[in-house]
Amino acid sequence: MSLALDRGLSLLEHLAQQPDGVPLGMLASELDIPLSACHRLLVELQKRGYARQESDGYRLTTKVVTLGLGYLTNVGIVDMAEPLLERLATASGELVRLSIVDDDRLTWVAKAQGMRRGLRYDPDMGSDARLSCTASGHAWLLTLSDEEALTLVTKQGFGLVRDYGSKAPTTVKALLGFLHAARVRGYAMIDEVFAPGMTAIAAPVMRRTEAIGVISIAGPRLRFTKDRMHALAPALLAAAGELGAISRSGNLSGRPPLGKG
Repeated sequence: MSLALDRGLSLLEHLAQQPDGVPLGMLASELDIPLSACHRLLVELQKRGYARQESDGYRLTTKVVTLGLGYLTNVGIVDMAEPLLERLATASGELVRLSIVDDDRLTWVAKAQGMRRGLRYDPDMGSDARLSCTASGHAWLLTLSDEEALTLVTKQGFGLVRDYGSKAPTTVKALLGFLHAARVRGYAMIDEVFAPGMTAIAAPVMRRTEAIGVISIAGPRLRFTKDRMHALAPALLAAAGELGAISRSGNLSGRPPLGKG
């Protein structure tokens, strides 16, 4: 990768984590880029509409988001998943999310919120799931061999207990315990693993023998109990299977095949 491209992508990734803007000098220092080079890159990003300069520094525009949403629209999986997510959200009263597999990442891309009042669990879309301690991550990993799963988790890193729930696995043995149990059930289930006081279940969306995404249901453990999770598991598995069948049809866009009217 060329140095300029590497620096430009680093700028985009760093700005994506700084919604309030970052001054030029701080960007250059934090990314170890010469001040003049950093300024030139920011000028180019501004010309292309990816960044803008304000009084408190530089920040991203929504063009990056538009690119991602445009890609997902063309792929079609989000549009096709929408009624399935809404159905699960209505049945569960909890947050239902779709994440998609992209190489070695699992990214939350769509959601439906069933609970309109009271305590709601609503993490930001567009972020990558922590594979070691989310139900979504475990649901993807259960479709892989132990070796493949550990390779992905090692690359991303284990979640630390202080950053996640009190039961977040921090060792290979602990993680494999979660995955082996999930394989027996056919779906992942966590209780105060990703976040204190929160529970979740998740099932992989399979295209033949490959997981292309995950559907999850998450909520407060006082309401979304283990019994409630088990009771909703059949509906979750059915939704994941239905979306997988759509993907296998080769018509994720939702448009009729050519010549079919």
